[in-house]
Amino acid sequence: MARDEDVKAALLIIGNEILSGRTKDANLSYIGERLNALGIRLAEVRVVADDEVDIVEALNTLRARYSYVFTTGGIGPTHDDITAECIAKAFGLPLIENPQARALLEAHYEPGQLNAARLRMARTPEGAELIENPVSTAPGFRVENVYVMAGVPRIMQAMFESVAPTLVGGKPLLSRTVVCDLPEGRVAEGLARIQSDFPEVQIGSYPSFRAGNYGTNLVLRDTDDERLSAAATEVFKLVADLGGNPMNDPN
Repeated sequence: MARDEDVKAALLIIGNEILSGRTKDANLSYIGERLNALGIRLAEVRVVADDEVDIVEALNTLRARYSYVFTTGGIGPTHDDITAECIAKAFGLPLIENPQARALLEAHYEPGQLNAARLRMARTPEGAELIENPVSTAPGFRVENVYVMAGVPRIMQAMFESVAPTLVGGKPLLSRTVVCDLPEGRVAEGLARIQSDFPEVQIGSYPSFRAGNYGTNLVLRDTDDERLSAAATEVFKLVADLGGNPMNDPN
């Protein structure tokens, strides 16, 4: 297994409805938080339309670059659900009606209700491993390091939790947030110095606006709690020395 910092993942969000703004994506934050808890860094996210060329190109790029790739969307029963075909094409595999997936659907639907459209949800690339869907039965699937899941958040979350125990990561990325009542421009120079002193710690500065006043949220991330605490202490001191009022963000 790669070093902790090398266990990285990408998310490929598929769907015209996401790009048009009609549907607001709710999966990114869930996947990001859960992967971090498993010691896997979500390093890249792409959103692509329901277009075969775009999906295949994005998938082949991401699966070569990262330890894990997760896709959401495009595995339902309608004509524009083309993710299964695209995954098969990306891997150069035949697209088949998966007998195990068909059996699950046959057990789920009443006699006569499993029509041709619903049978589309039984299609996978040949040799794919199914991902359990305890919410609505129709499974996702995995091919090598690519995990294909539904776009509906409740179903996606259930699918993700089905595979979470099999994912191998490193140390979780810990986080500390220092909230201060100074604008970014006041803390920028000192923050750069602290970053230089703690190169392993990720330090981000994010402007805020509360009760009519500008402030800054200073977010520190690291896998080592002792080093993270030391860097946070320096950030607290910087803000106080500049006349600000540093506080820990309880969230």
